[in-house]
Amino acid sequence: MSTRRRCLSYLFACIMILAAVASFSTTAWAVGFQQVSPDELKMTAEPKAPGAPAIILYREVNRDDRGQTAHEDVYFRIKILTEEGRKYADVEVEYSKELENIVNIHARTIKPDGSIANFSGKAFDKTIVKARGVKYLAKTFTLPDVQVGSILEYYYTNDLSEHFVLNSHWILSNELFTRKAKFTLKPYDGDNPPMNVRWTWHALPAGTAQPADVNHLISLDVIDVPAFQTEDFMPPANEMKSRVDFIYSDEIFEKDADRYWKKVGKRLNDRMESFIGKRKAMEQAAGEIVVPGDSPEVKLQKIYARVQKVRNTSFEAEKTEQELKREKEKEPTNVEEVWKRQYTDGRDLTWLFLGLVRAAGFEASGMWVADRRNYFFNPVSMDVNRLDENIVVVKLNGKNIFFDPGMAFIPYGMLPWSETGVNGLKLDKDGGSWLQTELPDSTRSQVLRKAELKLNDTGELDGKVTVTFTGLEAAWRRLEERLADDAERKKYMEDELKGSVPVGCEVELTNQPDWKSSSSTLVAEYTLKVPGWVSGAGRRALMPVGLFSATEKHLFDHAERVQPIYFTFPFQRSDDVTIEMPLGWQISTTPPAEKQDQHVVAYTLQAENNKGTLHLNRSLSVDLLLLDTKYYAALRSFFQGVRTADEQQVILLPAGTSAGN
Repeated sequence: MSTRRRCLSYLFACIMILAAVASFSTTAWAVGFQQVSPDELKMTAEPKAPGAPAIILYREVNRDDRGQTAHEDVYFRIKILTEEGRKYADVEVEYSKELENIVNIHARTIKPDGSIANFSGKAFDKTIVKARGVKYLAKTFTLPDVQVGSILEYYYTNDLSEHFVLNSHWILSNELFTRKAKFTLKPYDGDNPPMNVRWTWHALPAGTAQPADVNHLISLDVIDVPAFQTEDFMPPANEMKSRVDFIYSDEIFEKDADRYWKKVGKRLNDRMESFIGKRKAMEQAAGEIVVPGDSPEVKLQKIYARVQKVRNTSFEAEKTEQELKREKEKEPTNVEEVWKRQYTDGRDLTWLFLGLVRAAGFEASGMWVADRRNYFFNPVSMDVNRLDENIVVVKLNGKNIFFDPGMAFIPYGMLPWSETGVNGLKLDKDGGSWLQTELPDSTRSQVLRKAELKLNDTGELDGKVTVTFTGLEAAWRRLEERLADDAERKKYMEDELKGSVPVGCEVELTNQPDWKSSSSTLVAEYTLKVPGWVSGAGRRALMPVGLFSATEKHLFDHAERVQPIYFTFPFQRSDDVTIEMPLGWQISTTPPAEKQDQHVVAYTLQAENNKGTLHLNRSLSVDLLLLDTKYYAALRSFFQGVRTADEQQVILLPAGTSAGN
């Protein structure tokens, strides 16, 4: 989870709570281990989830937002039905290190004969790679002596940061079928300041009653929650799951969305203008960056580059509490302070950029946008906390250009992928207006592979490969590896190239890519050896054309699709491969050129005999973000065509073999 921003819930629902919190008892109403049921011990299958490797017999989530430290007690009881189900003995509890702490972990295994094996080990923190460029932290532990027929039981407490009330979510769906679950929330009910809570829900299981508030306890009971199916290239899982979302506010909730956002927009604009309202200081600073003869675009480029040179604390290695106390860092109150101290977090850097470009004479506005990594934003929800990233929109030559210099490694004129193609509230004194950010096309985020190789008599390819990542392809890799050392980065890049070749190969990174800048390109140079790439067939030799095709080899293999198809951003992969033949070898036959153009996805392949040297050009473009499942068959058919084309063979004649033979 990014440390880049302080979420707006801190600004709206929480900032006043820091001043004073009513005194409540913080004693948890924690659940504990439950008595084992003979029927649960004997069960071997669940008719409502045929073939399931395991099911959740019972789950309970109890949240208490009262007191100085909000906390959540979580309980699971899982029945293992098959050998495959034993994997659920490995438990991962996802959490945000900045806001949460997982404590009070208790776990045990109830064996089929009713005997009990208690967990006495230690839980570990582990970084989990969830998707391209997306990681999360999890507390992990493993239950003992698990076998088919066992019941796994564990509970823990999630402690939130002190004096912090975070809008919560009940996520009802799980990858396992759930027989029964209970959710409760004791909302914050202090008087200083008074807070209101409301809730919305999405895709509740059939027959489920809406969440009800009885004596300041909001509760929901559900039964027979279907297992949630996770698929590759799907929207954020929490967006698709059955859930209940809670929203806190220090104001009476508006029923009309337009009025709500006008109030919110005015408040956000006032705070932003107060922070950047140091015109004289910004004019002086801008004068140090640009000169009168610069064109408007050059001025913007210079200001963007200069702001990104300011130390961005959001992307540094986390400091210990003792280090923070020693430094006694205080948050700046305006852009002049930021400029003087030359360090701050990403949010304030973005507002510094806004102050500078306005001082340089540009028409520019601040915006709050909805990050689409975890949820999709809908203004009807009237939840300001979903507007969690601030950006700047500048008018240049009559066109809106979006900037987020507070996000490290993002090239000039681009946004992080999670902020592209999303709704945002463009701020002004009247409350603002909705504006959608740009979604860059595939040509702006490319993986360009250029290979100059030689084939030897044994069928091995050997040579050099240069891979150039552009735009968002470069940015997310830099972001992901920002805290890694040189050895880790080297392995990361080598593993990626190995993963693009369909067979075993030897790869070595030979240069030092520029990991620290936000330039639009990231260049990696390699040596590559691919043993046995060419195979014999009688007097001929066969060479596949898809040297870097492994990424697409098993894409959308399944005939059926449950979830919509979702790509994080449009992208293009292009390969330019030159292969020099061994002495005396001839290129007999090359496959015909391939071209598939479905507008939002396109593929081309061309193999040419260039005076005895083989030249391969391959390109794959994806220019879509979200696709309904009804179009899955067409998309799958397209990628099946890509695989078929990649598996075509060039026919070679080894030395001493003639075309007549």
